[in-house]
Amino acid sequence: MSQTCFWLVRHAPVAGPREVIHAADAPADVGDGAAIAGLRAMLPGTATAYASPARRTLDTAAALGLSPAREPRFREQNFGAWTGRRHADLEREAPEAYRVFWDAPASNKVAGGESFAEQIARVRDGLTAIDTPDAVLVVHSGTVRAALAVALDLPPNRALAFVVAPWSLTRLDRTGTGWRVECVNRNPR
Repeated sequence: MSQTCFWLVRHAPVAGPREVIHAADAPADVGDGAAIAGLRAMLPGTATAYASPARRTLDTAAALGLSPAREPRFREQNFGAWTGRRHADLEREAPEAYRVFWDAPASNKVAGGESFAEQIARVRDGLTAIDTPDAVLVVHSGTVRAALAVALDLPPNRALAFVVAPWSLTRLDRTGTGWRVECVNRNPR
């Protein structure tokens, strides 16, 4: 496998309410011209583009002028029955279940969902399938954290410590001898 530079872009903020576990059809607010221009300047001109099939990643990719292949292995973590719900409502309606989940979010999963550890395995498979010099991935914060777990061989709970802001860039290079981290959560402005 040859060297690949992965340019991971966290999607634009969701155009909708905050503190919600958004579904895949939630749109992105792509009105930040400075972020768009900054990211365009940071990305390689000749790269293969991939995106999670979620609307917010596809909206972000389009704003960046990219035509990505949709890659389901780069989806955000599946929160099952909690998808579409507000955190405050979940905590109020089922405080014990909410507390238990967040006590060990790397290994726990909601009914119908997946754990962060399972997301890491899926993202690892997606990264392994890419064998091109440069790949731009327009994805979610959880996907970026999962890629960092793969690159740094981190246990899932440690990878959750990374901050991954909307419109940020994380760059990971897979070399012939391992991984190199170029930057994490870089602001394009």
